[in-house]
Amino acid sequence: SAPAHCYRPPGLADGHRVWGPAVQLYGLRSERNWGMGDFGDLANLVEHCAAMGAGIVGLNPLHALFAHNPAHASPYSPSSRLRLNVLYLDVEAIGAFRDCEAAQRLVRSAEFQRRLAMLREVPMVDYPGVAKAKSEVLELLYTHFCGSDLAKGSAQGLAFRKFQKDSGGSLRLHAACEALQAHFYASDAGTWGWPVWPEAYRDHAAPAVARFVEENLERVEYYEYLQWQAEQQLAQVSARCRALGMAVGLYLDLAVSVDAAGSDTWTSQDCYALGASVGAPPDDFNPNGQGWGLPPLRPDRLRAQGYRLFIETLRENMRDAGALRIDHVMGLMRLFWIPSGKTARDGTYVRYALEEMLAIVALESVRNRCMVIGEDLGTVADEMRAALSRREVLSYRLLYFERGDGGAFKPAGDYPRDALVAVSTHDLATLAGWWTGRDLQVRLGLGLFPNREVYEMQLADRAQGRVRLMLVLQNAGLLPVDAVVEPTGSQALTPALVEAVHAFVATTASRVMVMQLEDVLGVADQVNMPGTTEEHPNWKRKLPETLDVIAAGDRLRGLAGVLAGIRPRPMSTR
Repeated sequence: SAPAHCYRPPGLADGHRVWGPAVQLYGLRSERNWGMGDFGDLANLVEHCAAMGAGIVGLNPLHALFAHNPAHASPYSPSSRLRLNVLYLDVEAIGAFRDCEAAQRLVRSAEFQRRLAMLREVPMVDYPGVAKAKSEVLELLYTHFCGSDLAKGSAQGLAFRKFQKDSGGSLRLHAACEALQAHFYASDAGTWGWPVWPEAYRDHAAPAVARFVEENLERVEYYEYLQWQAEQQLAQVSARCRALGMAVGLYLDLAVSVDAAGSDTWTSQDCYALGASVGAPPDDFNPNGQGWGLPPLRPDRLRAQGYRLFIETLRENMRDAGALRIDHVMGLMRLFWIPSGKTARDGTYVRYALEEMLAIVALESVRNRCMVIGEDLGTVADEMRAALSRREVLSYRLLYFERGDGGAFKPAGDYPRDALVAVSTHDLATLAGWWTGRDLQVRLGLGLFPNREVYEMQLADRAQGRVRLMLVLQNAGLLPVDAVVEPTGSQALTPALVEAVHAFVATTASRVMVMQLEDVLGVADQVNMPGTTEEHPNWKRKLPETLDVIAAGDRLRGLAGVLAGIRPRPMSTR
């Protein structure tokens, strides 16, 4: 009964192709945000990019993280994939802020403004500092909202009640989990999540939980209020994309799973294998394999419950998205499970009902008018490739990996049409980092190579890679006039060469092309270094300039002009 294939936006019909930036929202700087990028910055980014001809804006996962521990910053290890990260709220854009004198007085005070200036100035996001500043004001706004809108039954108060009703039980359970965690954490800072709560509260359906919600209803509704505001702000940006005629609009990201201590596992314990972790088997790149510390969904329980949790997860993430990237899309067919306390060498693959799950993806894609992109990097079974193609799920292709025999970069004509193409992604070196070998140097310093010989071998391979990239640009007629292919691979990465690399990617037939702002600006360090936690500033680094400065700068404007020339917006969306 499902549609034959996923939704495809009309703006991609008749051979049209789109381009746009892929950003880590927290990393956007501005003169007005509170130390990290927020939904207000996202709206500003959309305005700038649409004016330059972009048809898509890609984002890191916006999933809810942990209010009690804002330093837990990985968007791929969320508390819930059903709810949003409320740290992305543009606090001053909330309607209640205009009417709340206490909040305005606090924000305008010299001390608070000094704090905001410091939070904006630092090169890394100070998540605890940002969370503290925002929560102080959000508490005041909620108190004002309760005393005015809710007490008087205003239009806004009624809209909030409708949001609660329409969101079903999952919103209340997430809010209850947040409130309970805050309650237990206040008395014991070692309380890291529901698995260490008192036994009576570990089952969301337990009488003790119902009593807690009843006795602390206003506090539970505070967390629902934050979700309401976050969903409103994201929906407004999505609507603005449509109003500006962007062919796709927001391109959101769905993490492969959730943190074992979060609200999703608390409310759906029976659907998760809490005694296992998702990961990857040993291979040449990671001889020890990978364990991601995320519990996998149980295929038997999913199927027995009619895929309720999977369906709700897709709906919540597709609602305001023009496209959704499914991280590690191979997980729809099989996931590598590692038993708790064991290594990847003790793991095994567990199969899922691929055709059933893909049918649900197609159905929700059409219902929500949301294109689907599957992150299919690495080894992908032929069965999986065929199924994704049949359902018209776009492939995910990176320039670094698109090589032929002998390591030569594939010509643009060899890229598939039904794909998203990019130079790099958050888990890999930026273009500047790849060109200079900065990523290899960092990995060596962090002890991520088994020995120095492997490092030196990869360093030599990288030099050959630079030569090969120059050659494919030369063959495509895109090599800058002042660039010379040096056999040693010693060429400098100039802005003109950066532009040429992106122009090459844009000339492929692939329907969607995204570029990282870090690559446009020449940032050498990558967003996330797999295999590290505290050793590397993962998910913290801000862009070096404010968004307005970047948008007015020659680098972005020059590159945007080239990409818009290669991938012009269709007349129907102008």
